[in-house]
Amino acid sequence: MKIKSFMISDPITITEKATINEAIEIMKANSIRHLPVVGEENLLKGFITLADLKLALIPSMVAGLSLADVMIINPITVDPNSDIEIAAQLIYKYKIGGIPVVRKGKLVGIITESDLLRAFIDMMGILNASSRIDVVIGSERALFKKALQVIVENGGEIINVGMSPLRARKRTYSFRLAPCSTEALKRALEKDGFRVVAAMD
Repeated sequence: MKIKSFMISDPITITEKATINEAIEIMKANSIRHLPVVGEENLLKGFITLADLKLALIPSMVAGLSLADVMIINPITVDPNSDIEIAAQLIYKYKIGGIPVVRKGKLVGIITESDLLRAFIDMMGILNASSRIDVVIGSERALFKKALQVIVENGGEIINVGMSPLRARKRTYSFRLAPCSTEALKRALEKDGFRVVAAMD
């Protein structure tokens, strides 16, 4: 899944000649927390966040700071054709709320934590009608294949599979299924020695 499918295209921007008050007003009026700073032909010059602006507001009144003084120069950016995982890793690693999306130096979008959450929800099918069954499975690959086989042979149509972090010898796998009664699946899995920790129709 590519960043371009989830980014905000043609985001609201500002120039570095704007004042800090103007930037704050734009953010408030549009209910946004990130503002790319652009120059001619939409070339990315910097990036500003609402938190940065709030910190700079009082000093700017005293010392005459401009937007160019407080913006992030050379911010972290991503390419629109990069995988969505790249943006997620950068946002998590650097504890940031959004990233400008740039192609050949020009701003083409912005991707935020909210966009990544939407991508995750889409991938997991959480908002669609579905069933789920959580199964504890040992580390042997054959056991995972066996659990898949049991689910499919008993009428389960798998949409996707999630798993708990690899910290223990056994993992819990969450099988998201097309809507169904999970009781028969639960019985079949337990009959084959698997431990079912949750089942949701």
